[in-house]
Amino acid sequence: MSDNLKKNVLVVGTTQMAIDYYTVLKELNCNVTIVGKSKENADVFYAKTEVKPNVGGLELFLSTCTDKFEYAIVAVGVEQLANSTRLLIDFGVKNILVEKPAGLSKQEIVSVSTSAKSNHANVFVAYNRRFYASVKMAQEIIAEDGGVASFNFEFTEWSHTIENIEKKPGVKENWLIANSSHVIDLAFYLGGKPAQIACFSSGELSWHKKSIFSGAGKTIDDKLFSYQANWEAPGRWSVEVLTKKHRLILRPMEDLQIQEKGSVAINKVEFNNELDVKFKPGIYTQTVSFLNGDSSQFKTLDEQIDFFDLCHQIMHGNSAIN
Repeated sequence: MSDNLKKNVLVVGTTQMAIDYYTVLKELNCNVTIVGKSKENADVFYAKTEVKPNVGGLELFLSTCTDKFEYAIVAVGVEQLANSTRLLIDFGVKNILVEKPAGLSKQEIVSVSTSAKSNHANVFVAYNRRFYASVKMAQEIIAEDGGVASFNFEFTEWSHTIENIEKKPGVKENWLIANSSHVIDLAFYLGGKPAQIACFSSGELSWHKKSIFSGAGKTIDDKLFSYQANWEAPGRWSVEVLTKKHRLILRPMEDLQIQEKGSVAINKVEFNNELDVKFKPGIYTQTVSFLNGDSSQFKTLDEQIDFFDLCHQIMHGNSAIN
């Protein structure tokens, strides 16, 4: 790996994701400052990285900070994403990468977007699966085949596991946008933005209003798609893209399988996934793109605002057309 960016980067959070980002930034020889809230989480961060974070929270840190940061990465809990990003914008940070979904509500994202535009800050939403080596390989095959013909995806969650996880209020209730949106985002990133969609949902869990989802629609390029998920039954995340020559299967998403036209055999595609093995998948390439100012693969805040509307339709199953 030849990347040697040596940027000054502020990482907000002491989560496992923050640790994953720090690992990459260290590899890139960046000067990294870590800000966390609780001493307990900071101690875990130190145990895994031998780096002591600043504790007490971002607002306290910024109130006495005299350093200037051109880049910041926000990797806190979902419920803190929007507020942390706004604090950084107000402080003067011009380039911010915020973990998906960037906020718990559309209103939060709108407020961040308004602040970013007023302060001329570039804020991007981190959906790291866009940067998987498997996804890059799929994109190359899709291009060679002449584009997407249709696609489908599944975002089943393991509800029996999630119900026992402790999360802040509002997080599990919005699990589709807080977590399942990884799959939904990737499907439309590969297949194209939806122009029409009909959504259906049913069932209920103790922690989520709906548990079974299905739907279909058409993209802005007239490509048909469908989806389903049943959080009460076995299943896993999956995206399948069909071209005139191949069926490309991302299941699990770190791998790519392929089916040739005229064959029932499904074979694994070999590709260089060195970075996705050494680091958390997608994080190295995503971080390099962010620090190099390459925004071509990132989702903007305005796109995320529209995406919230889409996820709302999928979650509540309002059968909305157009």
